[in-house]
Amino acid sequence: MEIKVLGAGCVKCRGLEHRTRKAVAELGLEAQVCKVDDLMEIMRFGVIQTPALVINNEVVISGQLPTYTELKIFLMNFKTD
Repeated sequence: MEIKVLGAGCVKCRGLEHRTRKAVAELGLEAQVCKVDDLMEIMRFGVIQTPALVINNEVVISGQLPTYTELKIFLMNFKTD
């Protein structure tokens, strides 16, 4: 699974990255998590508001910081066996 956290570095963006890395570890997912702060790359995803979460090249969250529980649900829904 490929996960990208899109955002320039605001508090919410850093929070989403932290929660995502923690949830991936807790769930034992085989996933590569990377932080994307390049504006041009963020725009390629059509994201207008950050933070945003991209899983396997699909934007699943944009413009909000989900709770930790909500985030784990998103990740479990994209889990591949």
